[in-house]
Amino acid sequence: MRFVEIGSNFIRAEMPVDNRTRQPYGLLHGGASAALAETVGSVASGLLIGENQACVGLEINCNHIRGKREGVVTATAEPLHIGATTHVWDIRIRDEEQRLICVSRLTIVVLNRKV
Repeated sequence: MRFVEIGSNFIRAEMPVDNRTRQPYGLLHGGASAALAETVGSVASGLLIGENQACVGLEINCNHIRGKREGVVTATAEPLHIGATTHVWDIRIRDEEQRLICVSRLTIVVLNRKV
């Protein structure tokens, strides 16, 4: 995974579709898509919290819309809710032609760390 862009209301990362991210039938593994979605959303939350806080995934769901055999997929996370104790992210994973591959929603819990 490689982060490629941070905007005022989004963060974007890409991931190759190759032998590391494909399932036995040659398609992008749903778990790889979920890992990409959780990574981009978690990093987005990490950029918003204080230094005495931590953020961890509470719930993630993924709808796999289209198969992908090779190339690159790009995940874009946009906030649906940024609260004091929870963040909810809408994450869209697309291919090089901007076709939708996966839709994900990630809920993050924000915790206070002991200093």
